[in-house]
Amino acid sequence: MVLADGDVVLRPIKLRDQRVWREVNRRNRDWLRPWEATIPPPTPSGPIIHRPTYRQMVRHLRSEAAAGRMLPFVIEYQGRLVGQLTVAGITWGSMCSGHVGYWVDETVAGRGVMPTAVALAVDHCFRAVGLHRIEVCIRPENRPSRRVVEKLGFREEGIRPRYLHIDGAWRDHMVFALTAEEVPEGLLPRWRRERTREARRTERPAGGTGPAGAPDASGASGRPWNPQNTPGNPG
Repeated sequence: MVLADGDVVLRPIKLRDQRVWREVNRRNRDWLRPWEATIPPPTPSGPIIHRPTYRQMVRHLRSEAAAGRMLPFVIEYQGRLVGQLTVAGITWGSMCSGHVGYWVDETVAGRGVMPTAVALAVDHCFRAVGLHRIEVCIRPENRPSRRVVEKLGFREEGIRPRYLHIDGAWRDHMVFALTAEEVPEGLLPRWRRERTREARRTERPAGGTGPAGAPDASGASGRPWNPQNTPGNPG
């Protein structure tokens, strides 16, 4: 399954993406590290957890996708791999929900890539998959990632104290959510309207000295660490 809007494409992650995925992830180490999910110290009775290899990660993602619990994508922009987006924690029954985590190459931040990718994924979840609610959990300090959900009109629901182990410690996260009823026309059309308004706000007026404001970087959001939360998958 491939989802696309203009230059932005979401497609399933593949084993043959390994070389490019590693290169993009390595080049963005400093950009991603503050938001990266980490492994907490083991407890006396708990298992010892190690980060998976790339191949182990992809096999796990495929297994979870086949079981209907996850939608793992890479993000392409203008034909090159620039990030990753995963809809995880898919739950059915009386809940019908999932959560979205993502990371993006710093070189394309601020170009609308991540809001477009999130909008594509959310619309697919609501319209094709049949989910009712999607949430994104973001550290309060992660302003670029917060801008992504704010631009898309996600509703802020509050704080989850010490929710995820990020960058070596348990960190608070803000919760943002949408339900299908809140975007009956789809999230992508809403985002297109917002981009049009944003472009108008930043146009140079006649005789002006520059745009009213530069776009924020499209950053990254987090989720609990497990094998799909790869190195550089921030929180």
